[in-house]
Amino acid sequence: MPAKKSSPAKKLAVLVTLIERRIYLIRRLKVMIDSDLAELYGVETKLLNRGVRRNVERFPEDFMFQLTKDEAESLRIQLVHRSQSLELRSRSRRGGLDP
Repeated sequence: MPAKKSSPAKKLAVLVTLIERRIYLIRRLKVMIDSDLAELYGVETKLLNRGVRRNVERFPEDFMFQLTKDEAESLRIQLVHRSQSLELRSRSRRGGLDP
């Protein structure tokens, strides 16, 4: 039986889902962290940041900002919760949760 090909719409939906999972709420703004953007563009994080700094006039003023310690901790908590949620969903799809 030939392999089933994904439609362009299905591929786009998967891509959108992957991007949406990398959006976090910080300062009441929806943001992406530099390492996630770098991964999406297929470059190293330091090269992405260097490119932005060298071309700062091409970006909106609020394009990039440094997290405070509290914001960084909040982001870590969001990442842990999101990771646990994804693991639970994955396990439930595979036939239920382990006792």
